[in-house]
Amino acid sequence: MSQDKIDVKDISAKAKKTQSSNNKATQNSDRFNPSNRIYVRESKGTFQKLRQYGGWFFLALFALTPWLNFDGHQAILLDIGNQRFNFFGTTLYPQDLTLLALLFVVAAFGLFFLTTFLGRVWCGYLCPQTVWTFMYIWFEEKLEGNANKRRKQDSQPLTSQLIYRKTLKHIAWWAIALATGLTFVGYFVPIKSLVIDSLTLNLSFWPAFWVLFFAACTYGNAGWMRSIMCIHMCPYARFQSAMFDKDTFIVGYDTKRGEQRGPRSRKADPAKLGLGDCIDCDLCVQVCPTGIDIRQGLQYECINCGACIDACDNTMDRMGYKKGLINYTTEHKLSGHSTTIFRPKLIGYGLVMLIMVGLFFVQLNMVEPMGLSVLRDRSQLYRVNTSGEVENTYVLKILNKTQKPQQYQLSVKGLEQASWYGKKQVWVQPGEVLSLPMTLGVDPEKLDSPVSKIQFILSDSNNFAIEVESRFIEKL
Repeated sequence: MSQDKIDVKDISAKAKKTQSSNNKATQNSDRFNPSNRIYVRESKGTFQKLRQYGGWFFLALFALTPWLNFDGHQAILLDIGNQRFNFFGTTLYPQDLTLLALLFVVAAFGLFFLTTFLGRVWCGYLCPQTVWTFMYIWFEEKLEGNANKRRKQDSQPLTSQLIYRKTLKHIAWWAIALATGLTFVGYFVPIKSLVIDSLTLNLSFWPAFWVLFFAACTYGNAGWMRSIMCIHMCPYARFQSAMFDKDTFIVGYDTKRGEQRGPRSRKADPAKLGLGDCIDCDLCVQVCPTGIDIRQGLQYECINCGACIDACDNTMDRMGYKKGLINYTTEHKLSGHSTTIFRPKLIGYGLVMLIMVGLFFVQLNMVEPMGLSVLRDRSQLYRVNTSGEVENTYVLKILNKTQKPQQYQLSVKGLEQASWYGKKQVWVQPGEVLSLPMTLGVDPEKLDSPVSKIQFILSDSNNFAIEVESRFIEKL
């Protein structure tokens, strides 16, 4: 193994022990099993503001995007039923889905690059699981009280007031979950008709099923499972260590400065008491959404949300100590060495990501606004008409990949002397595949070979044209 790799510690038992001592409750006294339940304390500070603003921005982007219109149509609509995918003015079909593969590759290497550089900041700031979890916790705090109050309430018998507050909380959770499910399905079903049908209870089975399915997933994941998703079910937590090295920015605790930890008064000199700057307040544990103690070292449960940094900085500020006892840092910096930002692995991930982005836009630029396929009549390869011409029959399938009706012109190259029997100008509706039968007839004396290569040409009003090759057969 490379010497630049760092071990990711699993101290789940220690974390649970610390959490249990902080909760001061036992499994027998709490019907919700506090040994597996984390009461997240509210944390305020720079990184929590950044997380909140970022979360609200992307949440608004998620909610409003399906309502965007472009040229009279829903701007982004992944219409799986009709196998048509609208992205503003571009319509993609299954044959264009190499773009989707390239987009996934870009996203994968973007995540690799971000993780190698800044650790699990995706998990802490942008992951939907984190955004929705903190949103649910906000409602929990407003309706049931802070972490200590909730912990105490859950260890005591239910009262009518507590039932009332918990009912309001779950109503709010379900409202968010249903709005989330409705919005998500709105990316695949026209959002306006989806909302109207939902409000009038006329929603058909499958859209209703998927709305309720994603609502239940949101409610369960953000309301009940929370850290279980991050710790036990998310594969990213398991393979992240392959991308970490000693120059990766992580949430780290400065052991040299903090130890020995211990309580003291604000006026006391920690040096005289033989103590470090950590006053062992355990706030860093209480605000952690996954319930770990960052002072034990890097752990795979850490999602780099920075809650412990803000909590510790607030404590340091109150004690009159320098901030940064817990901070975004690197293993090299913690051990007294310099940090190398531009290293081969990071540069490699970045280059591959940029190449894939370039290929994506090149491929996107090559998407044609129309499609043409040519099928020969295989039941009769050729025939001779009453005028003595050799005839070949074809079926032209014309696809309008735009979002407006289009007029197309048809012509043939390679047999300019041929007679065209059928329409040469057609109107095709958006997304329509028009089947157009037609026949070519040629005087056999004008043919140079028994089988001639020809090209059918389809052009639109903007002079964009595509060619499809076929054959004209006189005899075999």
